[in-house]
Amino acid sequence: MKREILVNATARETRVAILEDDLLVELMVDRPDAARMVGDVYKGRVEAVLPGIQAAFVDIGTEKAAFLHVSDVALEEDGDDDDDGSEPDEGAEKPSANGGGGGGGGGRRRDYPPIQEVLKKGQDLVVQVSKEPISTKGPRVTAQISLPGRFLVYMPGSSHVGVSRKIEDREERARLRALAREVLPEKSGGIIVRTVSEDLTRETFERELKSLMSTWQQIQKKAKRARAPAPVHREAKLTAGIIRDLFSQKVDSLTVDSKNVFDEIVAYLEQVDPSLVQRVHLYSDAKPLFDAYDLEREIRDAFQRRVNLPSGGYIIVEPTEALVSIDVNTGRYTGKKDPEKTILKTNVDAAKEIARQLRLRDVGGIIVCDFIDMESKANRDKVLQELRQHLSRDRARTKAFQVSELGLIEMTRQRVRPSLYHTQTAACPTCGGSGRIFTPETVVRRIERSIRRAAADGKERQVTVRVHPEVALFVIEQEPKFLKDLEKSLKLTLALRDDPLLQQDEIRLIATNTQQDLSGKYNLG
Repeated sequence: MKREILVNATARETRVAILEDDLLVELMVDRPDAARMVGDVYKGRVEAVLPGIQAAFVDIGTEKAAFLHVSDVALEEDGDDDDDGSEPDEGAEKPSANGGGGGGGGGRRRDYPPIQEVLKKGQDLVVQVSKEPISTKGPRVTAQISLPGRFLVYMPGSSHVGVSRKIEDREERARLRALAREVLPEKSGGIIVRTVSEDLTRETFERELKSLMSTWQQIQKKAKRARAPAPVHREAKLTAGIIRDLFSQKVDSLTVDSKNVFDEIVAYLEQVDPSLVQRVHLYSDAKPLFDAYDLEREIRDAFQRRVNLPSGGYIIVEPTEALVSIDVNTGRYTGKKDPEKTILKTNVDAAKEIARQLRLRDVGGIIVCDFIDMESKANRDKVLQELRQHLSRDRARTKAFQVSELGLIEMTRQRVRPSLYHTQTAACPTCGGSGRIFTPETVVRRIERSIRRAAADGKERQVTVRVHPEVALFVIEQEPKFLKDLEKSLKLTLALRDDPLLQQDEIRLIATNTQQDLSGKYNLG
């Protein structure tokens, strides 16, 4: 598979695009006004301990206190392997009944000591952000610090030694684990060997471990001097983190359109992996980098509800507060004679596209996919297998469950930061974020109810109704006798005026004589 990384850097924004076989699969955006927090380490102060949900709130200096679950205080010592470690473990979306992790990665349930025995209000604590603030929630933090390097993740409070699951060769796994145990000083912490570490030498291993242990010592010194709440360590910026975590021999090229960023990347790679320098290219054409790769259209499409499939079918992506629903439709693709084959083809295309859209939009939490119903169990299994195969390329932890009795595939995806949808868009001021507005006919019925309230009140005899031009046109064309009939039955003098500054389903009732706005008094729906 062909893999490319493109970096578009300006003074106010950095965008990193990841392409697989010339198709955009991930987009990350970094802006000074919306700094990324995941991986940052703080000296915080416990604000409240809540035994009922086995969690605490920690003041780390952000607008809202950070959430710390008991599972992120107690260390996990068992297990042999771990994930890639490119980001701190997200843990559960919500605490499970016994305090263990549920949610995002299908975590194992455990028994933990009661949080009130572990933490006290007013206690100072060094924590690391594992999840950005999302919507109304503050950041999530963990007391299990992990410091990622290019080849290793160092965990000072653990004794666990693991190897990335993505290194599949058994002999290489055994060699790396043995090397890790050999090099790691006794009682000095734990490590995870990362995916990029295949064929790692002892010298490189020792050098990076020494660097990460030194970083931890600096954090401890800074935390000792700092007064909570205070930041004591910042994670690498977006571009530096991407180079550290993703740029390896499996990536064919990295193209960047900023000379400064290009120089920084080359200087870093000359230190850690000189063989990759030749794959880094400086883009200097007049045509913008993302335009040259025709990415802007794909980025715009990532905010649309509808995504077309190559077969002619399409999927509808609907984010909600609780979950994201994805509906699959055959659209104009009707196949030939066999409807089951037609449906299977659409569902297989959809499975591939759904996995891509989840990565591209950075959707997290619970996702429900409504594929087109299939009679054959073998075909249902084929679609699930296709979905899981494409999800395996995702850096975020995902888990897709068996097809339910209702024909739905439920899945979870690790949520570390707000999705593109939340960071790049705002709720529509007209519809309030619902995506819907009242029809002109519905607005006219609301006008009628408002006027009847005004008439019943008996204080106004002359009223001017101001509406959007679309609603005024509807009244003129569809209900020309509307105002005259109301005037006659209610004994009022009414006038209708169009106002292009109003929203399409907004109404203003004005007292004709005094020009007093009566809307708040009579517009009750």
